[in-house]
Amino acid sequence: MVLCGIDEAGRGPLAGPLVVAGVVFTKRIYKLDDSKKLTQKQREKLFDRIAHSARYEIVIIDNDEIDERGISACIAKALRTIKEKIAAERYLFDGNTSFGVADIETLIKADESVKEVMAASILAKVTRDRLMCEYDKLYPEYGFCRHKGYGTKEHIEAIRRYGLCPIHRKSFRPKALQPTLF
Repeated sequence: MVLCGIDEAGRGPLAGPLVVAGVVFTKRIYKLDDSKKLTQKQREKLFDRIAHSARYEIVIIDNDEIDERGISACIAKALRTIKEKIAAERYLFDGNTSFGVADIETLIKADESVKEVMAASILAKVTRDRLMCEYDKLYPEYGFCRHKGYGTKEHIEAIRRYGLCPIHRKSFRPKALQPTLF
């Protein structure tokens, strides 16, 4: 049975795109793991091996569309796109919801146990990390290459100092940046 593993990177950051990847292997690949358990160097190396051993689709949805449609609608759009672009008998998405997209199975922590989902996790994370390092060149004061747009203390301080830049998600309001009410 042909399985398409699907995972995302960038659901929760304050800046940058959402990246969703789907993978169907055409050759066996070894030494895969959840992208969060691998070093950047290991992920980069595996990215190339996966790209040469699979049919895959990477969907990138920018911060403006996330602000306009909402993160859930954007994930659903990406899942539909992957289903349209990659023929498979089963589609398995890491997590507990298919965001209303028919014929998508879900499994919590699939990125730790299913090779196709592990591969999708790596493609999504490496793609997003590369994009954030490119954005770092445009907006060096924010440190995007270090924190990848997540709400770290460094990032929150940069937003306080410089305000939002064009890749920030204006609809995401972290508590650390909300004014306190007395």
